[in-house]
Amino acid sequence: MIHPYIPNSVPAVKQAMLDAIGLESTEDLYRAIPADLRLDRPLDLPAPARSEAELLRHVRGLLAKNASPERKLCFLGGGTFPHDVPAVVDEVINRGEFLTAYAGEPYEDHGRFQALFEYCSQMGEMLTMDVVNVPVYDGFQAASTALRMAGRMTGRGRVLLVGAIGADKRSRIGDYCARALDLDVLPAAADGVIDLDAVRAAVGPDTAAIYVETPDYHGVVHAELPDLAAIAHDAGAELVVYTDPISLGVVAPPAELGADIVCGDIQSLGVHQWFGGGHGGFIAVRDEVRYVMELPSRLFGIAATRVPGEYGFGDVAYERTSFAIREDGKEWVGTAAALWGIAAAVYLSLMGPAGMREVGETVLAHTRYALRSLADVPGLAVPSAALPHFREFALDVSGSGRSAREWVVLGRLAGIEPGIVIDDVTLLVCVTEVHSVSDIDRLVELFAETAGSIPSAGTLAGRLATEGSAR
Repeated sequence: MIHPYIPNSVPAVKQAMLDAIGLESTEDLYRAIPADLRLDRPLDLPAPARSEAELLRHVRGLLAKNASPERKLCFLGGGTFPHDVPAVVDEVINRGEFLTAYAGEPYEDHGRFQALFEYCSQMGEMLTMDVVNVPVYDGFQAASTALRMAGRMTGRGRVLLVGAIGADKRSRIGDYCARALDLDVLPAAADGVIDLDAVRAAVGPDTAAIYVETPDYHGVVHAELPDLAAIAHDAGAELVVYTDPISLGVVAPPAELGADIVCGDIQSLGVHQWFGGGHGGFIAVRDEVRYVMELPSRLFGIAATRVPGEYGFGDVAYERTSFAIREDGKEWVGTAAALWGIAAAVYLSLMGPAGMREVGETVLAHTRYALRSLADVPGLAVPSAALPHFREFALDVSGSGRSAREWVVLGRLAGIEPGIVIDDVTLLVCVTEVHSVSDIDRLVELFAETAGSIPSAGTLAGRLATEGSAR
């Protein structure tokens, strides 16, 4: 079909575009996508709505199928976390001049540049780093870009991923770094400890960076950062550390432990879980040319204007971005998550150092209480219990006689989301400051089978079959 307003819908134009990039058909554009993920039939779309009212009714019916984590007892984390969001955060970011904040230019700034400058300043202070970017799409992109930066800086092509990293993030890093970096994965042992001897053996002259997370995907806070930094630096590599800023009120910033590039996600700073959460990725570096000029994303600074006492806010080193040099850019600038940066700025302003310390201490205490209480239930275990955890831990249910997925179904029948299924015998449990001791006790009671009647095997099998068919 030739569309009157889309020139490249004309077959001859399409063919000319394909010839220019050396492809035979549009199908070749998608060859990197596995065949089992492609739809080999037309979309199964409903008939067109006959009116706006009918369309609204249809959409509202779809939305009604969603179950908000705020309506039940929820212990889901895994990257999108249930932290408290002060009401003033929502009030500020719903203002018209901020709600539509994407990136913007000075002539229609309305204070967004200053708000984002304040965000970058607060993040830099908390991370003890000099330079922080305007938020990129999410933490996955931030981690991937940080590794690409390390590859360009060192001129090397291999990265060592150390410790527990979520499968989704590993996949995204692999996609983003494909053809630029080779990724070697060195997972932590079952007890959560990183084998430093194995890291030393894996690092070589082609290693661009060692990548580690703290807290990692299983919530373990790693004390091995100084050792990892020494190993990386001895090999001429960079240490890239992914962290969650909500932990920095009680955990030492990675930069103080030897990290060269620090990255992460700001969803925990004043952004709701919603339906997968709002996300924004940060990358923090020292104020050194070799780091700053490798950052592909926007940087905001402050400068005096021609009017005495008046200051302006805007891009720093704009000439390094793909906005300025287009296809010669080292990476593209990417999607800015400006609204979530403003939310984080409001959150950090409200909390201050004392508030961040208080929320961090609360999360640590609640996490340890939940971990110990669940580990005391017969049939359950936390293999990494000897290590410090922040917010999450991997719960082994292999001794309970039920699979992790069965426990999720049991929890939902009791009005509880007990955690994320990692594999057949492991649940990832998330506890934050929004959970009370009684909330945690309810979760423990569920696993101890004292929270009420437990459904029969037939009922449980039916629910499992229903969930399986729905997926």
